[in-house]
Amino acid sequence: MRCIVFVKASNDSENGVMPSAELIAKMGSYNEELLKAGIMLQCGGLRPTSQGKRVRFSGDKRTVVDGPFAPTKEQIAGYWLWEVKSIDEAVEWLKRCPNPMLVESDIEIRPEFEAADFVKQ
Repeated sequence: MRCIVFVKASNDSENGVMPSAELIAKMGSYNEELLKAGIMLQCGGLRPTSQGKRVRFSGDKRTVVDGPFAPTKEQIAGYWLWEVKSIDEAVEWLKRCPNPMLVESDIEIRPEFEAADFVKQ
């Protein structure tokens, strides 16, 4: 199964505070483990929402909304795309991850739909 792993934003990440060289090295080592195990398909860090935009859809109308977006704790600062056998395997890998934030943080795992999920039963 494929899943996306969302790193939730913090006040620091939303203010553009970059991680320390030590944390970058730890995350780099963790990402290497994921690659060697064939788990990680893709990853990336996202710039603060102040540099983003949203497009709001309402019928035929489209409205562009400039960031920043609130609340911070609901925003995403980064992600991984993983191929795992189960969500439990993803949890076990995630437990090995260094905390990517300078403060207490949350990381969310969400499985992707698969083609079979859309087949009528």
